[in-house]
Amino acid sequence: MNRTLLVEQLPGLRRYARALTGDAWAADDLVQDTLERACAKWQLWVVGSDLRAWLFTLMHNIYLNQRRAAKVALNSVSIDDVEAELHATAPASDDPLDLSRCLQRLPADQRAVLLLVALEDMSYEDAAKVLSIPMGTVMSRLSRARSRLRELMAGGQPTSQRAVETQTPALRRMK
Repeated sequence: MNRTLLVEQLPGLRRYARALTGDAWAADDLVQDTLERACAKWQLWVVGSDLRAWLFTLMHNIYLNQRRAAKVALNSVSIDDVEAELHATAPASDDPLDLSRCLQRLPADQRAVLLLVALEDMSYEDAAKVLSIPMGTVMSRLSRARSRLRELMAGGQPTSQRAVETQTPALRRMK
């Protein structure tokens, strides 16, 4: 493996790791783990194939393995499961939107697709290879991720929920 080719991929790997983890330290560790795995398994990379996709696949698989291990170790609870129990002051309407926080609230599978396609400018086909899913699944997850991100950036309430609250249909009794 040519060292120059590997070094050229570092900015993209760092961006993707940072967006996946939401934490600079965890992202650096993820990039380091990915590079270590790439060096240990370099003979599995086919010369002439897409090195970028191979490295992103390694990183994504390492990330998933780390998440599984963390869930087993911590027996964690998703913030979405306890959101109703959390109390915070209402944000002022002029507060800046926090894209990073909204990205972290997306489901991991949707966040991964969105980051690969939008941030890393990968084609649907390459993203499907990295994530080991069909291209149709990539398009579906991307659509759901974009929709959910719009909702989160608009205040966190699903569009369908806002529509229900703004409409108060009259109930009629039918005989």
